[in-house]
Amino acid sequence: MNDWTLDRTFAGSSGEVRWASLGPEEAPPVVLVHGTPFSSYVWRGIARGLAQDHRVYVWDLPGYGASAQYAGQDVSLGAQAGVLRELLDHWGLVEPAVAAHDCGGCVALRAHLLHGARYRRLTLVDPVALAPWGSPAYRLLGGQAETFGELPPELHRALVREYVGSASHRGLHPAVLDRLVAPWCTGTGQPAFYRQIAQNDQRFTDEIQHRYGELDLPVLVCWGTEDTWIPVTRGHELAGMIPGAELRLIEGAGHLVQEDAPAELTAALTRFLRRG
Repeated sequence: MNDWTLDRTFAGSSGEVRWASLGPEEAPPVVLVHGTPFSSYVWRGIARGLAQDHRVYVWDLPGYGASAQYAGQDVSLGAQAGVLRELLDHWGLVEPAVAAHDCGGCVALRAHLLHGARYRRLTLVDPVALAPWGSPAYRLLGGQAETFGELPPELHRALVREYVGSASHRGLHPAVLDRLVAPWCTGTGQPAFYRQIAQNDQRFTDEIQHRYGELDLPVLVCWGTEDTWIPVTRGHELAGMIPGAELRLIEGAGHLVQEDAPAELTAALTRFLRRG
């Protein structure tokens, strides 16, 4: 459960980014983007599966996982999109395939629509893309970030464990839950957890939602049918807004599809990527 290491670093505009690549160097590139409050760890099994035939790039967004966390850091969805474009340039990737989950979907869409990042194909997995989003609890945490940042560590850990665990319909393995929660339970991680919620404002999707009809590339929308964070009806709505988009529903999976149905998601991605 713990054999996942990002062994490379990149000095991005929002702090140091930890990243890694898997698979043959000459193989077609695929970039995986995680969401909140997760890290690239949620892509581990799928990344290894795709690496049989692709060069797979994984990274922890600034403020998340093993990447830098610090006071005053810009970890907004706007900033993250800029960092994604920086990474693509750093990696020398002109037109990779991209798969993005949760708020990583907004990051990938903004990088493409606003920063000129070009993709060969785009997969959106239960993405943050359509208004309104953010539960009342999510807005409460973001609105009182400084207060919650001062919680006793034990209470903070319990809150984060409950929050992260609720993303899965089938239930997370205890070791997986521990790994996902750990980055948020250090001296820098606790305030970072509330900081990223406070900065994840809906305006970052409002600014691009009207442009989804401009997407001119193959798009696959995957959605867990049991997602309680963002209901599956949003998947139907989003796919209907993107010309030619394919919708793939994954039965029995919650919001964290990578953990609930990794084989099904890997199969859907593999089929989609093989089309050219």
